[in-house]
Amino acid sequence: MGSVTFLGLYLMFGYGASLLCNVIGFVYPAYVSIKAIESNIKEDDTMWLTYWVVYGVFSIAEFFSDLFLYWFPFYYAGKCLFLVWCMAPVPWNGSQLIYHSVIRPFFLKHHQAVDNMMGDIGTRALDAASSVTREGVKASLNLAEYVEKVK
Repeated sequence: MGSVTFLGLYLMFGYGASLLCNVIGFVYPAYVSIKAIESNIKEDDTMWLTYWVVYGVFSIAEFFSDLFLYWFPFYYAGKCLFLVWCMAPVPWNGSQLIYHSVIRPFFLKHHQAVDNMMGDIGTRALDAASSVTREGVKASLNLAEYVEKVK
């Protein structure tokens, strides 16, 4: 009980609360994710993939809102409680609720448009890489001809 109290107070007032909170949200889930990968049970893979999807969406949202939120006195304590709720080994944990009520419906509504956009970006990237390679070969040949003329 004393260590939980110390952790809570440190998250509210201590230096490095952001790092500690990120470690809490990463170390245990990473460890059990590796164990899930190595097991033959599909359900634990799905559970931890769901956690990482929610963690990723939360991290992106936090990037844009952190400028304002970190000023709140109990922000990091609340963030840690949120992450612990998301990784809790119960069927109604935060990852499951957020994924099924927010992320999944959004994904199902927009995934085709994102797939099309990603395909276009991939095609453009391949075209750009081909152009750069072609120009690089031309420049190398021109340099080789120039070196031959100078000799």
